[in-house]
Amino acid sequence: MEINLKGKVAIVTGAGRGIGKAIAQALAGAHATVVVNDVDLGAAEEVARGIEASGGKALPVKADVRNEEEINRMVEITVRKLGGIHVLVNNAGIILRKPAEEIAEEEWDRVIDINLKGSFLCGRAAAQAMIKGGQGGRIINISSIMGGVALPPRAAYCASKGGIVALTKDLAAEWAKHAITVNAIAPGWTVTEMTQSYFSQEPVRRFVLERIPLNRLGKPEDIAHAAVFLASEYSDYITGQTIYVDGGWTIL
Repeated sequence: MEINLKGKVAIVTGAGRGIGKAIAQALAGAHATVVVNDVDLGAAEEVARGIEASGGKALPVKADVRNEEEINRMVEITVRKLGGIHVLVNNAGIILRKPAEEIAEEEWDRVIDINLKGSFLCGRAAAQAMIKGGQGGRIINISSIMGGVALPPRAAYCASKGGIVALTKDLAAEWAKHAITVNAIAPGWTVTEMTQSYFSQEPVRRFVLERIPLNRLGKPEDIAHAAVFLASEYSDYITGQTIYVDGGWTIL
């Protein structure tokens, strides 16, 4: 089964590194035109250059997912330059490992604003463009295993990712009449630039691997493959769902 997204335009937020970068590359590899978004324009440009060097099509766009004006500008640029939006991947996110009683209000707000509010604002802007375009679309939210199970000390992160699961269900129900599907991917323990040093600690690595039935850490490509599937026609009858890509962590 070869997935071909030729003619589709996809926005991937937080695509300058890690999972977002892998998703952008995988969508481009399936022949989608990819808008590489990041708050760091240099990182977005580097990923876009790599995609184009491999024969794909990419457009780097800087936008902070907490900022409604910047999001609307990103969507406007996408529609104007590329003709529309068919896929949105809400990947931008941060994590905070800190005991709940020590979390400052501004720290809580930052995690919720980027992870949860950002997913809503980007989803709303993309959906408005999709509805206007009249061809439906795909919205893919990136949650986490910690949106369904707790692993202290990550109260703000768990709240934001659990909120994404609930948001996904509601938006799926609301926008189904417009032929827009909304699903989420919940990655497990995945090695990226941001988590490499964390997993390099032997006690952490041992603890995690002992709990994963497939006995390995995830790769960004594992998440990217699920995103390409959800962006494709093969997921036409799937909406409101959260797919756990976690090596089996949450089944135990």
